[in-house]
Amino acid sequence: MSTIKVKDGTEIYYKDWGTGQPLFFHHGWPLSGDDWDAQMMFFLAQGFRVIAHDRRGHGRSSQTAEGHDMDTYAADVAELTHALDLKDAVHIGHSTGGGEVIRYVAKHGKGRVAKAVLISAVTPIMAKTESNPDGIPMSIFDEIREGTASHRPQYFQDFTMPFYGFNREGAKVSQGIRDNWWRQGMMGAIKAHYDCIKAFSETDFTEDLKSVDIPVLVMHGEDDQIVPFPLTGVKAAKLLKNGKLISYPGFPHGMPTTEAATINKDLLAFIKS
Repeated sequence: MSTIKVKDGTEIYYKDWGTGQPLFFHHGWPLSGDDWDAQMMFFLAQGFRVIAHDRRGHGRSSQTAEGHDMDTYAADVAELTHALDLKDAVHIGHSTGGGEVIRYVAKHGKGRVAKAVLISAVTPIMAKTESNPDGIPMSIFDEIREGTASHRPQYFQDFTMPFYGFNREGAKVSQGIRDNWWRQGMMGAIKAHYDCIKAFSETDFTEDLKSVDIPVLVMHGEDDQIVPFPLTGVKAAKLLKNGKLISYPGFPHGMPTTEAATINKDLLAFIKS
């Protein structure tokens, strides 16, 4: 297995395939680099070098009890990109991974990153606070914490339904997609998943978004039941100096999987633009 040991001793697992311009994929909660299968295969065939890691505590990376915060996640990515000597890279993040992307680019990406993509991302901030009064009430995130901490196997099974919009009338439910989400989730550490809820809901990425001047594509499904589009994608695009927004009527949170053909086509056009 390909791993690097970061400064606190945590081993970060990654896949690194192909040659050409590097595309680095950052997965969502509580998944792993495997969530990018549809993109890794597509872009590898297009002649790109494709890299996907498992965030600390997730997938095949060390099940450490510490460091489950956005600054550490971004620092782990910085160590990996330095070890692989990635330059002119495009960093693509889904959901929690979108927050990781913008924090990494803002803090560590100077001279290494060409473009960034935020897909169904948690940016700028999800939780309701004094400065974000229309955010999601903390009680919702407390429910996610309780479900993860006390009955994770069943909670993760149930979570797949809104994640992929499979609870919508007329939706074609794929049991394989649901099982694969659950498989990835259950590979990770419960402590990492629990702590990451705070990281993805309460971290404020406003200043990161404002500070980044490379081209950034924001892609968001208008029927996202996990990370609501008006609270995140709409606001994030307005904060960026060089941002472009594409929204998708009816698309769910997990659109890179369920709507891979559309997402891949638009990603390719942005990368090549």
